Order: sequence, then structure tokens, then C-alpha cells
Amino acid sequence: MSGLRGDRKPIVIVRRKPRRTGAQGGDSWKVAYADFVTAMMVFFLVMWIVGMEAGVRDLIEGYFTNPVGFKRMYGSGQNILAVGSSPVQTDVRRLSLLIREYQRERFERAQQRIYDRIGAHPELAGLQAQVEVMITDQGLRIELLEEEGGEPFFGLGSSAILPPAERLIRLIAQELEELANEVTIEGHTDALRYGAGDYSNWELSTDRANAARRVMEAAGLAPERIVEVRGYADRRPRVEADPYDPTNRRISIFLPFREPTAVVLRALRPQTRPPAYGTD
Repeated sequence: MSGLRGDRKPIVIVRRKPRRTGAQGGDSWKVAYADFVTAMMVFFLVMWIVGMEAGVRDLIEGYFTNPVGFKRMYGSGQNILAVGSSPVQTDVRRLSLLIREYQRERFERAQQRIYDRIGAHPELAGLQAQVEVMITDQGLRIELLEEEGGEPFFGLGSSAILPPAERLIRLIAQELEELANEVTIEGHTDALRYGAGDYSNWELSTDRANAARRVMEAAGLAPERIVEVRGYADRRPRVEADPYDPTNRRISIFLPFREPTAVVLRALRPQTRPPAYGTD
């Protein structure tokens, strides 16, 4: 028996650890990258909301406080802003709609205030019918129109603003101080030729727009908010059928709706998976 046991060979157990290839273990960086992209998205969103006007922040807070209540009101067609709620969700389109609706409400208040203040100043009574404040799909547009038999804004063929028109433009600038939108000022003439030599309607319309800009800045409108001053001469008539119509002579003040910045749009766009830069 002892001899038999001595003839047996010892049993050797070998444990081999599986070798991990680069394809199996090289994807961990993608998880970290996805976490980083998510964190940056949240960071840009928070910084953007912090930089909004107080009214917009209140609307966003109202939505997250009671989203169910908002959805019921939104579905019933009630005025969103009247109840202090907001349609903000995670997608850009709804957030843009919220911001636009809030701005539209502010434009409507500015529109009414401008009309009220003009009516309250007897010295501006002659210009009241020559001011048109409109809210379009692009933003707030204020037209200062010259009319047949009405008060002129400028001397004939001149860029010097007459005193009543200067008071009117100062009043408008003071009301626009309450808004945060950028401002574009445009000058227009009719088809009559007012200049001589090298000074044409192009120069005249641009000089008149610049004259309005100077008055608005002197009235307190921040210069950095004025992003463009344009002169169109007679190329964009208000009355296309009659290029000599006096209402074609006008100053236009335009405030476009503010939209989310490109950085915020990229941050809000959902990142479904990190881009592949190659395989390990």
C-alpha cells in the first residue's frame, strides 16, 4: 500500500488570471468624459439663469415649484405670465418661448408707458400722432414718422434735430432704459434728393440716425446697448407705392428679442454619448 501511494504524482493546480485587452479595459475614460460634459452643461445653465433678469428667474422658480399646476394652466390656454408660472423644461425651445413671452410682456408695458408719457406732455401733442410703437415677431419697433402738415423732426435736408423731436427722443430713451435688449437705430428718407454734390440721401439718413443716437445716449441710454446705426436712404420706404410719401422720412428704433446664447444652446443640447476619438 505504501508503495502505491508513493507512485502517485502530486496534483498541481494552476490559477491563471484572464488577461485584459485594450478593447476590454479602455472605455472607462468615456464614463468620466460623460460626467464632465454633464457637469459643464449644468454649470453653464446655472450661470445663464443667474445672469437673467429677476422676472425671468422668478418665472423659472415658479415652474419648478409647481410644474403640475403649470401644465394644467398651460393646457387650458391661460396666460402663463399672469399666474407667475413658467413653461421651462429641459429643452431649449420651451425655455426660449418663456424668455420671449416675458420680453413681450415687458415690451407691451413699455409701449403703453411711451404713449402715456407723450400724452401727458402738452408740448409733444403735435408729435403724438407721428409716433408708432409696434411689437412684431422680431421685437419692439418704434417709428418716428414725418407727416404732411405735421411737426418735422429735422430741418429740411439737415441732420439737426428740432427741439420738440429731441424732447420726444429723450423721453423714449428714458423708457427704454428699463429694458435690457440691444438697440438698433435706423434713418430713412423719401425719394426726394436733399443733398448736393457728394452728400446724398445715404449720408443724410445715416447722419439723422446718428443724431438720434447721440440724444438717446445723452438721455441715459447705455452706449454699449446700441449695437447698430444704419442709414437706408430711400431704399426701404414705408409706403412702397409712393416713394415720395412724407412718412417714408422717419427714424426707426428697434429692440430685437433676446435669444439664448450659442454657448447655452450647446450646453442645453442633450449629450447622448461622448464622441468616439478612436479605439483602444
